Amino acid sequence: MATAQIGKDLTPKTSRVGKKPVPTPNGVTVTVATAKINVKGPKGELNFNLDPSITIAQADGELNVTSSAPGRDGARLQGMTRATIANMVEGVTTGYAKTLELVGTGYRIEMKGASLNCVLGFSHHIDFPLPKGITADVPKDSKGTILTISGTDKALVGQTAATIRGFRPPEPYGGKGVRYKGEKIREKAGKAGK
Repeated sequence: MATAQIGKDLTPKTSRVGKKPVPTPNGVTVTVATAKINVKGPKGELNFNLDPSITIAQADGELNVTSSAPGRDGARLQGMTRATIANMVEGVTTGYAKTLELVGTGYRIEMKGASLNCVLGFSHHIDFPLPKGITADVPKDSKGTILTISGTDKALVGQTAATIRGFRPPEPYGGKGVRYKGEKIREKAGKAGK
């Protein structure tokens, strides 16, 4: 015997973010397959697997995202998919970048081929191979204390920056470590003098 879900509204809901159309600038081509979307632009190409309940309509240089999932899941999937597609369009047109600063005596980072060689106060150097699609730049005048990570995939750029920051997070007493540019570190007072 089937039991009805009492009190649950199963009509698809819409998301405030998901209802907004995604504009596609000139030079960006979007291909929508059955369960996949491909966005190609001057900076590169990105793919995203779509949920079966998501439908994408292209008209007048804009993409409209709708979801047929029941209840609030429809709004969640619609909003998340729309935000992801908007990030993909921006990534292939302008790209994303994160800047890290190294604070500490002797801390430095340099490029060695396709990997980063990090000197962060440990007894050993850390070699970090860059993921595919990510480029890193260490300005010559920074003496290895500033690193800019860039790429088309917003999530991958953020994750790469977070991984490098995780090698030596800023400590609260002296502020030494790897931090995002402009990041405020809450410093503790430490022990009082005698």
